[in-house]
Amino acid sequence: METIAFRMVLNPGMRAEYERRHAQTWPELVDALHNAGVRDYRIFFDPNTHHLFAVLTRNSDHAMDQLPQLDVMRKWWDYMADIMQTAPDHTPLSQPLEAVFHLSPLG
Repeated sequence: METIAFRMVLNPGMRAEYERRHAQTWPELVDALHNAGVRDYRIFFDPNTHHLFAVLTRNSDHAMDQLPQLDVMRKWWDYMADIMQTAPDHTPLSQPLEAVFHLSPLG
């Protein structure tokens, strides 16, 4: 298992809509993420900068690089494009973040 983090940017005033849409994440998208090896996925919001901070844990043999080819992933990105910064093809603009500290669990 490995953990990665990245940053995206939400358009101002779109937090409630972002949360609403994610509360209703499509089951077929959830299945696609799980099938690609994603085991845990959390997104945090910084209201001062509108940055979304995502952290996910994935299997070491994940297939996340295949997600952009899936219709459900492309439809989700199209669905989210009006409330966040994206590339012209609606892929969310994201910045990978580098790990600089990790406190291991006890035990």
